[in-house]
Amino acid sequence: MPRPIARVLTLLELLQAGGTRTVAELAGRLEVDERTVRRYVDHLLDLDVPVESVRGRYGGYRLAPGYRMPPLMLSDDEALAVLLGLVAGRRAGLLTTTDAASETAAAKIRRVLPERLGRKLDAVLGALAFTAPPAAAAAPETTVLLTIADAVRQHWPISLRYTAANGRRSERTLHPYGLVAHSGRWYVTGVDPAIGEDRTFRLDRIADARTLPGSFDAPTGFDPAQHVLTGLATAPYRYEVTLRIQGTAEQIRTRLPAGIAIVKESPSASGAQPWSHVELRAERLDWLPAVLASLDLPFVIEQPAELRPLVLALADRLIESARSI
Repeated sequence: MPRPIARVLTLLELLQAGGTRTVAELAGRLEVDERTVRRYVDHLLDLDVPVESVRGRYGGYRLAPGYRMPPLMLSDDEALAVLLGLVAGRRAGLLTTTDAASETAAAKIRRVLPERLGRKLDAVLGALAFTAPPAAAAAPETTVLLTIADAVRQHWPISLRYTAANGRRSERTLHPYGLVAHSGRWYVTGVDPAIGEDRTFRLDRIADARTLPGSFDAPTGFDPAQHVLTGLATAPYRYEVTLRIQGTAEQIRTRLPAGIAIVKESPSASGAQPWSHVELRAERLDWLPAVLASLDLPFVIEQPAELRPLVLALADRLIESARSI
């Protein structure tokens, strides 16, 4: 296929992904200059593909709403990737409230595939087994997810109707910086412009989301995923636990991941095993002694005092079990 034609088709694929793409972004993805991007857009318009031009600071090009491409033509690898992606997404809990959407989508794709390929994919899906049970999903509304995702991309403020864990309802304004999927839940994180403080919300607790006039500038280098994990690790619970553990942050993370604990590794002398400062919040402490034992690293409990007898009790049980004949 001549290279310019291939790039025009690539441009169409990028626009099909949804949202508005800036000219600079498209030029970078296609490895051409911005003038050539505009020429490729003209080619699509000549083919009656309804490409719209969006003006403004975050303007660019997008496909007109409701535009539908002809039937998909997928290779064996592409069809397998799509169907396995649908299965994996469903088991990971990354669904919207339309639970059947992934199943109906898979059925539609399966129905239009050639019989030879369909039989092979059925064989893969029929023979596939999983070592872990499906994640418990906390599904957001489809319209909420799509509205927030668009606002993140376009840097638009949003208004949210939110229900907190205690049942309290409120309406919030947020400058959304990113969407994060973690442990079967969706989160949006950003800043509340009224008070200038960071906020993170679970999408399944958002009843409605709508964009507001204006735009904002996202901070440089902001990591939405790390921000959500830190927020989860510092959420208010009954106990505040602080420990010193003789080990690297990497070693400790194998049992206390970022969503549970904050680990700060202290500098150490050359060749010496470093000590790390660990902070976490917990509603119960009974699970923690076994986790600390599984690390097989020296540790010091700074607080709370209630953790010490639990660790001693576990040690006594282990000694008694080891001496049993």
